[in-house]
Amino acid sequence: MARTVDLNADMGESFGDWTMGNDAALLDVVTSANIACGFHAGDPDVMARTIRLAHDKGVGIGAHPGFADLQGFGRRRISLAPDSLRNMIQYQLGASLAMARAAGSQVRHFKLHGALSNMASEDADLARICYRAALDVAPDITILVLAATPMQQVAEDLGCNWAGEIFADRAYNDDATLVDRKLPGAVIHDAKIAAERILAMVSENAIIAESGKRIATRVDTICVHGDTTEALQIARAVRSKLETNGVPLARLGKP
Repeated sequence: MARTVDLNADMGESFGDWTMGNDAALLDVVTSANIACGFHAGDPDVMARTIRLAHDKGVGIGAHPGFADLQGFGRRRISLAPDSLRNMIQYQLGASLAMARAAGSQVRHFKLHGALSNMASEDADLARICYRAALDVAPDITILVLAATPMQQVAEDLGCNWAGEIFADRAYNDDATLVDRKLPGAVIHDAKIAAERILAMVSENAIIAESGKRIATRVDTICVHGDTTEALQIARAVRSKLETNGVPLARLGKP
């Protein structure tokens, strides 16, 4: 198990004087950061500050667009016309690219947030609209896909750079989609359990569903949601478990 994996976290999700997560501490643990673009969370000041901090710590920067849903934190499903969805993606990615450039850095990857991501993991046409929109702006960007879902097939069909993502703190259905947050056990809060299941998934190259089913897949990156109270504890536990078992961590893309 000498191959390298990436450890990412969603962050930059504070808004004004309201703080969400502990980004500064997480950036000492993860290798990549998915930074909110102001629609589901974040604002220009938070975005700029988080990008600068990630750059200074050598953490890979990713654009993390979602629905325009601050109140629902981007976790409510919204139906948009294809043109509106495309424009929403490009608007947010453009902001991310500009902020990173101003900080002397670059956006290395692209990851859909929340309900938009869940919808794209079920609907290949929706995923294709989002990914094409991003690639039209940044052709070399790495697309993070929910591994073994239609998102992965779309990325493969597009011939773009992509990375298969699994989640340390979320339970899985048998089709590799995430268990609905409304259901018991959908979110994993125990750091030890999270770390042990991630090591098993990386070792087996498979998603382990809640039922115990193994879904073979390529695992390139592991996500910890930055908005949970246990995020830092889980990230540290996952990193320690992987490294002590011979799995090195490195950010996505070229060094």
